[in-house]
Amino acid sequence: MDEQQLSKNIAKLRERVRRVAEKSQIGNSTVRIVAVSKTRSAQEIRAAHACGLTDFGESYLQEALQKISELSDLPLVWHFIGPIQSNKTSGIATHFDWVHSVDRARVARRLSEQRPPQLPPLQVCLQVNISGEASKSGVSLEELPQLARTVCELPHLKLRGLMAIPAAEADTSQQQEAFRQMRGALAGIQALGPEIDTLSMGMSADMEIAIMEGATTVRVGTGIFGPRNR
Repeated sequence: MDEQQLSKNIAKLRERVRRVAEKSQIGNSTVRIVAVSKTRSAQEIRAAHACGLTDFGESYLQEALQKISELSDLPLVWHFIGPIQSNKTSGIATHFDWVHSVDRARVARRLSEQRPPQLPPLQVCLQVNISGEASKSGVSLEELPQLARTVCELPHLKLRGLMAIPAAEADTSQQQEAFRQMRGALAGIQALGPEIDTLSMGMSADMEIAIMEGATTVRVGTGIFGPRNR
């Protein structure tokens, strides 16, 4: 994609987000856009940054580490948004600013132990399997409070909120209900700390519904870069 088209896509996306955020009685007036840059080149990320984006989401560690190295001259904020394998926690803890997909106490402990002490705490969202899909990662609503308490006790992590990827539904009311449940789940753990303020939910196809239900962060790939390369 050429830079002119990329700039148009980003401007259009920002306008979509602004309009729905202003209309929502629940959501925030400002919503963070995380550009899902997995499978995208360092050149594409550099161009997106030139258009004003600073937050980029990656799911594949080895691919991400190469891009993080190539783009180290830019003030980017890196978000790990994919499933976390235990043998990948060291690289994530060392090179990322945010992790949206913590769903097990064991993984949380490894991230805390492996976070370099000279770096600020790793900003963490707990992934909730809000639709109960066997194919998706995520903690259940019932297990969420205990995991949240565990993460809050770890010295090199800072619990910031929740993330979810609800099942795609033809009936938008079902998606809306899932996002509403996430809003309630966040409220249920906010007593654990004043900085628990993040709801990472909503992607290119459903972000309007998510923002209306209180999303503070949306993760957008195709709406910025177009269809994925692979």
